[in-house]
Amino acid sequence: MDRAVWFQASPEGVKAVSGLHHYVTTGTGLPGLITHLVFLRVSQINGCAHCIDIHSRDLIAGGMSVDKLVLVPVWREAQYLFSEQERAALAWSEEVTLISETQASDEAYAAALAVFGEKDLVELTLTIAAMNAINRMGISFRMKPRAKA
Repeated sequence: MDRAVWFQASPEGVKAVSGLHHYVTTGTGLPGLITHLVFLRVSQINGCAHCIDIHSRDLIAGGMSVDKLVLVPVWREAQYLFSEQERAALAWSEEVTLISETQASDEAYAAALAVFGEKDLVELTLTIAAMNAINRMGISFRMKPRAKA
């Protein structure tokens, strides 16, 4: 079944989501690599092929090696490849994306806060929230990845 092209069907809705996306990609103090790493991990958890494709390409273009990129889903087993800030961002991304299971535990919050501080942690959480919203739109309306066979 064909699905609506959401960005054509609701331009005002797209404008609202795009505003948050624009802020988290250009207006926070977070490094771009962290932002795209969060976008990728959240998209992997949610299963959004379109976003996994885009953010994998963004990370490679930003200098991340393919060796490191393919280990993002199992980053805990390859922690030595990830900086302290990357590990904290990945852990908080999982905690917030899986919030119905984790309830954003006090322990996870304290660990993320210790690395990011209040302002950056709020902005990291906005980044996670933005990607979760975009994933839900992408998956619901079956946005295709750019990858070719």
